[in-house]
Amino acid sequence: MALNRDLTQGSIPKGLLAFALPLILGNLLQQLYNLADTWVVGQFLGEGALAAVGSSYTLMTFLTSILLGLCMGSSVFFAMQFGRKDPARFRAGIFQSFCLIGGLTVVLTGLVYLALGGILWFLRIPADVWDLTRTYLVWVFAGIPATFLYNYFTNLLRAIGNSVTPLLFLGVSVVGNIGLDLLFVIPLKMGVMGAALATVLAQYAAGVGLALWAWQRCPDLRVGKADRRWDRNILRQLWSLSFFTCLQQSVMNFGILLVQGLVNSFGSVVMAAFAVAVKIDTLAYMPVQDFGNAYATFVAQNYGAGQRGRIKAGTKWALFWVLVFCLAIGGLVCCFAPQLLAIFVGHDAQEVISVGTGYLRIEGSCYLGIGILFLLYGYFRAVDRPAVSLVLTVCSLGTRVALAYLLSAYPAIGVTGIWAAIPIGWFFADTVGGILWRKDSKRSHP
Repeated sequence: MALNRDLTQGSIPKGLLAFALPLILGNLLQQLYNLADTWVVGQFLGEGALAAVGSSYTLMTFLTSILLGLCMGSSVFFAMQFGRKDPARFRAGIFQSFCLIGGLTVVLTGLVYLALGGILWFLRIPADVWDLTRTYLVWVFAGIPATFLYNYFTNLLRAIGNSVTPLLFLGVSVVGNIGLDLLFVIPLKMGVMGAALATVLAQYAAGVGLALWAWQRCPDLRVGKADRRWDRNILRQLWSLSFFTCLQQSVMNFGILLVQGLVNSFGSVVMAAFAVAVKIDTLAYMPVQDFGNAYATFVAQNYGAGQRGRIKAGTKWALFWVLVFCLAIGGLVCCFAPQLLAIFVGHDAQEVISVGTGYLRIEGSCYLGIGILFLLYGYFRAVDRPAVSLVLTVCSLGTRVALAYLLSAYPAIGVTGIWAAIPIGWFFADTVGGILWRKDSKRSHP
């Protein structure tokens, strides 16, 4: 496994950056799945279809967050065992976590199809885009198992320091997704169904392809007969890490889902603006989220190896890079918000651009808040305290949702209140997390 990176040795800044950059590039490519849908749908199918795909994006992010949280929690366990050089416990964890998360994926897929009508009602989808949204969801739900496969093996490989291979598979998949989007929507005229089908096919290419590569090229990850056992201690630790990380991710995205319902109540123009602006916003701060995940792997490996000094040094470097990036990218988003929005909706959609610009300029000026929050999430997961990450998420999202509903109820504030509530929630959670981090940093590592 030549692509593996042992983060318990060598230069801290070089090791962190070399590991983080493929994660950042990979997640930027991941966002192209939905950006491709947004661009093609916005340019060729109109605002109604764009609103339908935008609302579905928020829902799919929530559903994906459940699986992603479970896989991320397992990844922390794998990184700890990798740092401790315990291959038997590592492979036993692979068997137990794959069975557990795979089973939950099957259940989740069945539930969302059974509850489709209720989901549309909960999201307060307007009547004029109800049928479009339903059609898109029926097709895109079929990609949930592929999402599990890709995220599971991505997190497994990242735990042992391999962040390059998942990037390569994702790159091929994204190119295929964009090509299929253009084919299905423009010449074949398959509408939103075509956009969804393109995404699903690309997801299966990435998920199945990465799983086969890991099996063939990484013999140390193959689960043998001796590894196929249920160990209560391993299962307990896996469940703790995975459950709390899953809950944290789910609470985060459920809060966003509640906000999506509030946004939908303002009509299709605000829905379309929010759909595009959220994608630009997510793409802009995604690198700091991925850097937070890279930092979590760094901390987990060194936590397993008992190297407290490297964790402290790595934390200082992580804070520095997050500060520099957030200030730079936030400034660019604030300056070029109208132009970025026009790429997706065209220059003629002035009302959509105006609403979206207000959102992007408020969020872009406060990216440092979410950058620090991602580091806090990663740190507490990595030191086997995932419940703290959940507490911080509740602080952030609880504040955000409460203020969004409260402020937007005043006509003079309107949707601006929804936008302003987001960074307020970030900085409140940062304050709580900073206090807890200072207490935790005084604890002795095992």
